[in-house]
Amino acid sequence: MSDQTLLSPPTKPAVRRLSSFSTNLEELALGPSVVVPPEHVETPSDAHETAAGLEMAKHRLAEKEQRPPDGHITPPRTPPQTNFTDQYAFAFDIDGVLIRGGKPIPQAVEAMKVLNGQNEYGVKVPYIFVTNGGGKTEQERCLDLSRQLEMEISPGQFICGHTPMREMAQKYGTVLVVGGEGDKCRAVAEGYGFKDVVTPGDIIKDNKDTTPFRKLTDDETNHSRARNFGEAEIEAIFVFADSRDWAGDQQIILDVLMSKKGRLGTRSETFDEGPPIYFSHNDIVWSTSHQLTRLGMGALRTSLEAMYKAMTGKDLISTAFGKPQIGTFQFATRLLKQWRKDTHGIDAPPRTVYFVGDTPESDIRGTNEFNASEFSENQWYSILVRTGVFQEGTKPAFQPNATVDNVLDAVKYGIQREVEKNIRTKVQQLSEQAEAIAEE
Repeated sequence: MSDQTLLSPPTKPAVRRLSSFSTNLEELALGPSVVVPPEHVETPSDAHETAAGLEMAKHRLAEKEQRPPDGHITPPRTPPQTNFTDQYAFAFDIDGVLIRGGKPIPQAVEAMKVLNGQNEYGVKVPYIFVTNGGGKTEQERCLDLSRQLEMEISPGQFICGHTPMREMAQKYGTVLVVGGEGDKCRAVAEGYGFKDVVTPGDIIKDNKDTTPFRKLTDDETNHSRARNFGEAEIEAIFVFADSRDWAGDQQIILDVLMSKKGRLGTRSETFDEGPPIYFSHNDIVWSTSHQLTRLGMGALRTSLEAMYKAMTGKDLISTAFGKPQIGTFQFATRLLKQWRKDTHGIDAPPRTVYFVGDTPESDIRGTNEFNASEFSENQWYSILVRTGVFQEGTKPAFQPNATVDNVLDAVKYGIQREVEKNIRTKVQQLSEQAEAIAEE
């Protein structure tokens, strides 16, 4: 389909439209939804087709993953007529690209308008959000970003660092989940299907001497669950989000790692009996409202590795998800492939995905390595912006395909590149046709 074919959009939305200012996470969990500014609840905005299409695509992917081999899956509706391009798409990091310190980067709102059709070509371009930020469900991140950018967004457009962890819910029984605010990470893990989730707060509540310098607040005590850890075996550790208490969390993680089969209060003599540990991402630093970058989960992982080595003499074996891990980009490809099949009837991902990020070590490295890998079904093109971790005057550790000032420049760059590619293709086709006629 031509990038500039203008046809009628579908008349009936396939998902519920919920106000970003009055809806809650419970409502979002009831089925396919789009979160919208209050003024667009009754009248869909330009962003509706992208948000609704990717929401349905993600739900169909979930159905495929959960159904038995001979099970039934809801067939997609007939692909609607649309003015969307199916040839390319955008994927965005959030912190340092669209948002900084909880507020939109000035060019972010305009960039989304351009993708939603407000451009000289009248074409709409699909887009998703791929973030290493953890500690919140995709639904909660959707609510946050919809309010910040004041636009229609769906949970289906989000891929978080811990999203792939849902695939491990059936593998483990009792798991320790670390990081985030309050009890949010437990709720995320239980939402993913983990059956028995414990937190550092639960462990301290059971034995206050576990962390000599940390005492639970009244609120933490109320959110922590009482249990006898002398009878529990922790089968895996998942760091879902950045730790709010490095000292206490690291003490508890090390206790579990060096235990006999995950039993607290025991100590392995060989240090090879403890459970595995997983991190939702490996970013050493990230961009906030502070003028300098701040330490991230990758720094916690590095610290744990050093302490484990000092205490046991062995290297800590751990696994990280998120960017730059290939699995995150594979999931993004599957999502965009399902979207293209639903909207254009083509069972293949868009030929090019422009990934816009601010961190060379995760965004750019991950995009480049996935593009060069045997697992890539299309081209992933990396664009680095100067509004986050990377700053002008420094040399990125991993070289992007392009470097621009901000996200709006990145969007314009990608669209213009596609227009020029189409022109070259058409010129080549006309040339070949002329040659064929001349030969006759």
